Amino acid sequence: KTVPIVDAISPNGAFNDVTAALASVGLGTVPTWLRPYSVLSNGEQFRANLARLICEAPEFAVLDEFSSVVDRQIAQIGAGAFAKAWRRTHGKVVLLSCHHDILDWVQPDWVLDTDTGQFQWGWERQRPRIELEIYQCKQADWRLFEPHHYLKLPHMIAATHYMGLVNGQPVAHIAFSTRQGLVEARACRLVVLPEWQGAGVGMKFLNACCEMWWQGQNRYNKPMRTLFHTSHPALANALRRDKKWTQVSAVLHGENKAQSCKHMGITTGYGGHFRAVQGFRYLGENSCE
Repeated sequence: KTVPIVDAISPNGAFNDVTAALASVGLGTVPTWLRPYSVLSNGEQFRANLARLICEAPEFAVLDEFSSVVDRQIAQIGAGAFAKAWRRTHGKVVLLSCHHDILDWVQPDWVLDTDTGQFQWGWERQRPRIELEIYQCKQADWRLFEPHHYLKLPHMIAATHYMGLVNGQPVAHIAFSTRQGLVEARACRLVVLPEWQGAGVGMKFLNACCEMWWQGQNRYNKPMRTLFHTSHPALANALRRDKKWTQVSAVLHGENKAQSCKHMGITTGYGGHFRAVQGFRYLGENSCE
């Protein structure tokens, strides 16, 4: 009961496979990984069960009461995330549910409606589009997202903050600062709220904001490439797969915070942790050309 879900889901499995499964169904934050199953909310337990099924990847499975115990928005996003991740396995799964609102998100191979007895092959309607609106917000808005970030950090100095909205509801946050001499930007504090994790909005939000800076759409009116660092294994893998990004560093050990403070001439520096950090540079939408 006290084992973190990242260790309990697949005790003999590879760490990267477990974290990838958790991230694929919307449990992508480190604080959530470190909590035991018993203290998770209904929505988090629903997603944790899906992650376990993805890790085990049986040839055939049946899920009863699929998405019945969670909020309908969480159910829809979670259903879409699970369907996308499950199709990477070689198994077959039957989802039993009394809700029709997940069908557009699951895109099932067949549907049996027990109310009417009607059976149909395939699902003709497309998965709903997620329209993400991006606007510049205030530093104070970070408080909505801070509880879901894996580090407790002071405010970024002279940063520009952005928020992503879906239907007027906050979904994602990121902040940009600049390196000395305005040679390039640095993006930090990327957070996607738990109910929207697994929907694919995180990478799209990050790329869109970095593209704005590369096009000079910032308060400096100057095109700047963006550096981005992460300790999240699934996000690092996604950045490596994206041709708009290139990896520029990989520090697999902690850094000395005292040396950082001395070098920068300030009282707060970087480091003081023992986490692996991987760095990436944004190349732009037309990087392949």
